[in-house]
Amino acid sequence: MTTTSAADVEQHTGGGDAAPSLRADNVTIKFGGLVAVNDVSFVIPKNGIVSLIGPNGAGKTTFFNILTGLYKPTSGYVELGGVEVTGRSPHKIAQLGLARTFQNIRLFNLMTAEENVMVAMHSHLKTGIIGTVLGSPRKRREEREARDFAAELLEYVGIGRTRYEYARNLSYGDQRRLEVARALALRPKVLLLDEPTAGMNPQESAVFTDFVHRIRDEKQISVLLIEHDMSVVMRVSERITVLDRGEVIAQGGPDDIRRNERVVEAYLGKSGTEQAGGAL
Repeated sequence: MTTTSAADVEQHTGGGDAAPSLRADNVTIKFGGLVAVNDVSFVIPKNGIVSLIGPNGAGKTTFFNILTGLYKPTSGYVELGGVEVTGRSPHKIAQLGLARTFQNIRLFNLMTAEENVMVAMHSHLKTGIIGTVLGSPRKRREEREARDFAAELLEYVGIGRTRYEYARNLSYGDQRRLEVARALALRPKVLLLDEPTAGMNPQESAVFTDFVHRIRDEKQISVLLIEHDMSVVMRVSERITVLDRGEVIAQGGPDDIRRNERVVEAYLGKSGTEQAGGAL
């Protein structure tokens, strides 16, 4: 196998002189004798939209968990905005500007939509324990500003009407949008979306694709998606990385990936192009 570094990947992303938002170099993780991710180098250009695809068991979610600090790699390193974050705790990495959603929705079901978003703001609040207990003016001002910001984010993702609804009472699509609002409350530089259109119909997926571009363009946030819907991947991505059995088998633009025979074979199988509706 030929080893590719993040510098080699970065050279072909068209990112110019701008430092990448996120960079992983020769990342490997082993669980006992199992190599789940093997020598993966990866770059998200500043303000870029990148998709990570591959068959089930390819190592996508494991790689996500390395980037976010849930797993510590056996070797290699990860940088966020030029700062090495390898092995740091998830909350420290979040404070440095990385937020994520999950494949299986993780909301506080007995909290309102507003309260779910406010929970994510905790690391940015400055009032100490004494001010909190005493209900100081600064504490009251911070709480008022947090509520206003939560309402703003709920409007931004299109579910402002649900502000006082319990999360468990929201539709599936609205719960997905609430997760994004909560992630945006961290004021991230990089947003990781784990199968964000799962369970959506084609029209909802198309709307969400446009929304991802809005996030990037209006908030200047780089975006990384794990996504199985190839029509979404091809519409939203500027660059695509393909994993198979924990290894990178292809990286490039949508046209490069669409024509890559190894990708079609590994990811879709012999009849995959037809099954994907011609997306590849």
